[in-house]
Amino acid sequence: MMSTPEPLGLVLVGPMAAGKTSVGRRVARSLGVPFIDTDKRISAEHGPIPAIFEAHGEERFRELEREAVAHALREVGVVSLGGGAVTDAGTRALLAPEPVVFLTVSPEAVADRIAGGGRPLLAGEDPVERWTQIFAQRRDWYDEVASVTFDTSRRPMQRIAEEIVTWRREQR
Repeated sequence: MMSTPEPLGLVLVGPMAAGKTSVGRRVARSLGVPFIDTDKRISAEHGPIPAIFEAHGEERFRELEREAVAHALREVGVVSLGGGAVTDAGTRALLAPEPVVFLTVSPEAVADRIAGGGRPLLAGEDPVERWTQIFAQRRDWYDEVASVTFDTSRRPMQRIAEEIVTWRREQR
């Protein structure tokens, strides 16, 4: 009798607009596990993220985020973290034992993706320049928590998702 393999989960980290949601949904579907977006969970429980930042500050938001990440990691799924989650040492410690995929992306590719808005940290004159600064500040933390890195700049999200699924299955 064949035993069913344990379901496989993983964590996606990376800057805003790296493709965590679009790649993450595809990876979750392929692995047959839920897609869990910690930002969406925080919003559902505490209201819009920009309002949390404004009313309580970034430090309080990072606490809520750390709690959401801890809860999500107890489930088996593809867990997508907000771009700034890695700035919190407690969150990075939670990620240490996990298979973590760092999705990176070039500023050129981001320019097309962030047109629109709804990202409180990118408010200002030049959103791509601001994105580049934020990414530079967080880059070492992404590298610190990452088990593997994939660049989403110029390749179809479906292909990247397939490569991540292959990588994850090899990690058993």
